[in-house]
Amino acid sequence: MASAVTMWSGAGVSRAPCSSATSWKRSYSSRQRCQVVASASQATEVAPASKAGGYAAAERVRLGESDLLVSKCCLGTMTWGSQNTEQEAHEQLSAAWDQYGLNFMDTAEIYPIPPKAETQGATERYIGSWLRQGGAKREDVVLATKVSGYGRQDWLRDSGKLPRVDADNIEEALNKSLQRLGTDYVDLLQIHWPDRYVPLFGASAYDASNEREGDIPFEDQLRGLERVIKAGKVRYIGVSNETSYGVMRFIQAAEQLGLPRIVSIQNSYSLLVRGAFETDLAEVCAPRQCNVGLLAYSPLAGGSLTGKYIEGGKAVEKARLNLFQGYMARYQKSLAREAVAEYVAVAKKHGLTPTQLALAWCNSRWFMASTIIGATGMEQLRENIEAFDVELSEECLADIDAVFRRYRDPAFN
Repeated sequence: MASAVTMWSGAGVSRAPCSSATSWKRSYSSRQRCQVVASASQATEVAPASKAGGYAAAERVRLGESDLLVSKCCLGTMTWGSQNTEQEAHEQLSAAWDQYGLNFMDTAEIYPIPPKAETQGATERYIGSWLRQGGAKREDVVLATKVSGYGRQDWLRDSGKLPRVDADNIEEALNKSLQRLGTDYVDLLQIHWPDRYVPLFGASAYDASNEREGDIPFEDQLRGLERVIKAGKVRYIGVSNETSYGVMRFIQAAEQLGLPRIVSIQNSYSLLVRGAFETDLAEVCAPRQCNVGLLAYSPLAGGSLTGKYIEGGKAVEKARLNLFQGYMARYQKSLAREAVAEYVAVAKKHGLTPTQLALAWCNSRWFMASTIIGATGMEQLRENIEAFDVELSEECLADIDAVFRRYRDPAFN
């Protein structure tokens, strides 16, 4: 049932670059040479996997309106420093790069999760020590990190003030990240969540009464990001936990004022969380529109789509949703659990594990640039990465859609 397959992504169709695009002066590795593969309606630039027997997870796609070629599987890092030690982080990184051929990792200044003053920054330090010890050449790593949006973390900035997305906050956050990572630039700097009010992380619908005064204007955020790009510290920029309105405002400001253009959006996307992206963000981010590549986080919905929380037992006592009570509680709702049980049944019917089903499905979406996976153990890491080699049959996809029609975004209902 599982077979290696070149899946199509809509993230990188060739088109004229935006007039505001900022050229990158560093020499960019040319070890991957692009080839063009076509789908029924569009084409996307894809480079073949360069290592380790051609795992589908390592196939390269162009990220949005950039020249970054990223692996279709991105290594997530947010457990390193809380659930994982430095040695375990290094083992994951070495396996992902040396055995599977990945080249893309994502981290954040606030990691590990859950955020605490005493652990903040540990994840980036672990990555930095791996790079210093020769884990990979810097040019062989597409390194993405994130600057925090408006938040309650008064321990994050030297001033003791709450973090905002303005030039000073961006520069302080980035400089500290670079120091921890042991590098003088990052390939992608993302705004972790918006400076303005938006419902976040499973919150209810937009409520205008929660709007705040003093939002940092979109153009000022871009000017702050432009400053670190011009300083040679950042190649490209992106957003995370963003809405269609936010993406359009960032693109509008970039085009009208000649400011850097966002190339990616990192949002939650999975079998349990589809509607928010599929209804209108997919159109906004499409190659013919704004050409913003989706980096999907939580493709396993906090691990719930593995089915392990339904099975229970000692194996999940230290799993994330049990270890951190209240964390991602939306995936523990009865309706979400019912949906998971249905997807587990679909996986069993087609001879797949629930993990294979969930990750192969994400990877098959036309708008997917890269899917971010995370693991606390090596066995879990291998299953996640190898799931990208699975090609879902039309019958399997139809069965998935049948479940979706009965359970539309159950984590939010």
